[in-house]
Amino acid sequence: MKIQMPAAVKEIIATLQQNNFEAYAVGGCVRDSILGRKPNDWDITTSASPEEVKALFRRTIDTGIEHGTVTIMVDKVGYEVTTYRIDGKYEDGRHPKEVTFTRNLKEDLLRRDFTINAMAYNDTDGLVDIFGGMQDIENKVIRCVGDPKARFTEDALRLMRAIRFAAQLGYSIEEKTREAMKEIAGNLTKISAERIQVELVKTLVSSNPFMLKDAYELGLTKYFMPEFDLAMETYQNNHHHMYTVGEHSLVATGHIRADKVLRLTMLMHDFGKPHCITTDEKGIDHYYGHPAKSEEIAREILHRLKFDNDTIRKVCILVRHHDERIVSGVKYMRRAVARIGEDVFPALFEVQEADIFAQSNYKKESKLEALAINRRDYAEMLALKQCVSKATLAVTGKDLIDCGMKPGKEIGAVLDAMLEDVIEEPQHNSKEYLLKKFLPFF
Repeated sequence: MKIQMPAAVKEIIATLQQNNFEAYAVGGCVRDSILGRKPNDWDITTSASPEEVKALFRRTIDTGIEHGTVTIMVDKVGYEVTTYRIDGKYEDGRHPKEVTFTRNLKEDLLRRDFTINAMAYNDTDGLVDIFGGMQDIENKVIRCVGDPKARFTEDALRLMRAIRFAAQLGYSIEEKTREAMKEIAGNLTKISAERIQVELVKTLVSSNPFMLKDAYELGLTKYFMPEFDLAMETYQNNHHHMYTVGEHSLVATGHIRADKVLRLTMLMHDFGKPHCITTDEKGIDHYYGHPAKSEEIAREILHRLKFDNDTIRKVCILVRHHDERIVSGVKYMRRAVARIGEDVFPALFEVQEADIFAQSNYKKESKLEALAINRRDYAEMLALKQCVSKATLAVTGKDLIDCGMKPGKEIGAVLDAMLEDVIEEPQHNSKEYLLKKFLPFF
């Protein structure tokens, strides 16, 4: 098998070989090349020690020299070169306390997580596949290198990485690997929220976000998102639904484009339902007030997993309004956009459509028809360039100050009143009209 490597990678490997050291591209770049995907970066492993590597190249950076990693700079691009190593004891469930350098490639590959990530390549020797990575690629399987329990005990983040790789590649997780994941699931408590967030998002924006159901079945989600477990266990006895709350959320996630905010929204949009169930005299369940409760829960989860403020804001707005029905008519559309926010509002249509497609067929056509009418009203509003926020209001705070108002809360109140007037009557959005109506004493 021939893999196309960047010229700089070939040059680094050749330089090491010419000086009697072994060197290979290794890990994800080899896997992605085999799969026909473009690698994000190229990692190189070598029998040379860090000091020997540094002696051979003009520009190097000690990025992780205590663990054997030196970054070689070629044309302002960095390539990590790591010495073959054997990891010592993992005391924190994430990092080895110490590493031992080795001249043996097999010992280095043995410490890696999954067989598909434990292959090495150079143009001289071709593909080095000691643990059956190619066979697992052919069989579309995620399998640990060696003893799966040992691999997950070393680094509990690998539990989330197994789910993520399966989701991204459309693979299944090998049975012994699954059994070890169930047994070691509690070790996720040793992993930082930031690390879990990264793997969760990569899983959600993959082509198979439904893999999160496997994370639930293997007992992982209860350690970082128990709200999802409760949703998976909450049945919906209602004509509009045919899944549990959690399954509905996952199906909805698969019906929306692979955007972080949108997929987080679909995952969490109904998490409030288990707390809002009421059953009528016919035995039908209802979920009054669940959007507000779902927003509260989503905010708590997003803060817990250390998401950035902008993501939290957008997801919470969309969750809060996901079930909102907007009366047809451009006037009502202006009010809705002003209330929800210009920057977030367009995504609401995508959220509502995904929600509908993850429900039963009950009244599905009428729901989609109402959504289509809302979209037409929104398009008309945009075409008319109607003002729905202070950003396009004809009067600014500076205008009010120029008219003699003092900076402060009163300016905001006046602008709010002007905006409310303009939303009701778009033709009122002129500086002359607004100043005359709201500041008659000037």
